[in-house]
Amino acid sequence: MNVIGIVSALKSEATCIVNLRVPVYQVVNAGERARLCLSSMGSNAARGAALKLREFGVNALVSFGVAAALDDKLIPGDLVLPESIAADGESLPVDLEWRNHLERLLSTHLTVTGGILASSEMPLTSRQEKLALGEAAGACAADMESAAVAKVAADAGIPFIAIRAIIDPVDFSPPEALLGAVYPDGGVDFIRLITLLVGRSVSIKTLFHLALAMHAARATLTKVVRTAGVAFASESILESRDADGNGESAGNM
Repeated sequence: MNVIGIVSALKSEATCIVNLRVPVYQVVNAGERARLCLSSMGSNAARGAALKLREFGVNALVSFGVAAALDDKLIPGDLVLPESIAADGESLPVDLEWRNHLERLLSTHLTVTGGILASSEMPLTSRQEKLALGEAAGACAADMESAAVAKVAADAGIPFIAIRAIIDPVDFSPPEALLGAVYPDGGVDFIRLITLLVGRSVSIKTLFHLALAMHAARATLTKVVRTAGVAFASESILESRDADGNGESAGNM
């Protein structure tokens, strides 16, 4: 039986799957066929979580969470199911059969976009940064974790997909000042946040926009789980492949 390992960076992403307080780097059951590991933000953290899931015997990996738009057409709540991951000039594979099956299942419920998901080492805080990365990578969206998870899957020879909901469009980004008030798992340092508000480094209007965008992204991620199941409709694809003796192949099949 295939067991899916899910890496999420933020608590707000993980709670779309399990209604639990998940400590960072603790693997929790998300159902009979799924295990979840909260990584916190960044590629090194995501790699560690993916490797931790491998220790628990998962034989497929999913990067699950939010992403920044690099394409003007994408808005908060749009779903990106990338066909490849771009990182440091390298193209990392996605299991296209699994990805395409999931798109067919979800496209009647959500706005789904394909293409390339780019890797960013830092949060993107301006339109210029987003457009530059989009042009350099030929990508429609970006995140900080999927490339690391994809690399672990590729090295292990197991299937991988990324499921990413847009949180910030090209023309609106979290201000750089706000990043100092956010913990790596997405929690908020409220004392620091109040200081930023009092000093007018961050506005109430900006926080309101960010909250609306996160609400839209979480609604999409929750609908993915409710529609496809916590194993993300992997059973019919991966197990039929196992029956044919090809269960350890990964990438663009």
